[in-house]
Amino acid sequence: MVGLVLPPCPRPTTGETVILFSCYPDHMPKDEEPVQLFHAFLAPQSRGIIQFPPEMKRRLHLDQPGAQIEVTERPDGVFELRGTLPIPADERWFWTERWQSMEREADEEFAAGRETHFEDVESFIAYLDQLDR
Repeated sequence: MVGLVLPPCPRPTTGETVILFSCYPDHMPKDEEPVQLFHAFLAPQSRGIIQFPPEMKRRLHLDQPGAQIEVTERPDGVFELRGTLPIPADERWFWTERWQSMEREADEEFAAGRETHFEDVESFIAYLDQLDR
């Protein structure tokens, strides 16, 4: 998950609200290239809407259908924003830590060449029967 941190801003002297935030890729695997972190001053539009730059929306997947931003206010005055995509309720089991751990284990087994292929269902069932003995 990518987090956006909104530190407390000094009171603007011109009457315009200015928000400063940075993005850090805490979800990125260590072997990937680091993402250029975003830093800018954004001013809310008249109705309080903040426009994110297009490249940031793409990187955070906020351009996907159903994308949302999770907002968490911390006691120290910092707002954390996280780009999220909704997960259908009947698929939540797949995204639990336990299931994802088993998925990673299966991926490692497959990558190591430890898999068995079957031509048809009957040969698969015969293989399972053989394991029971």
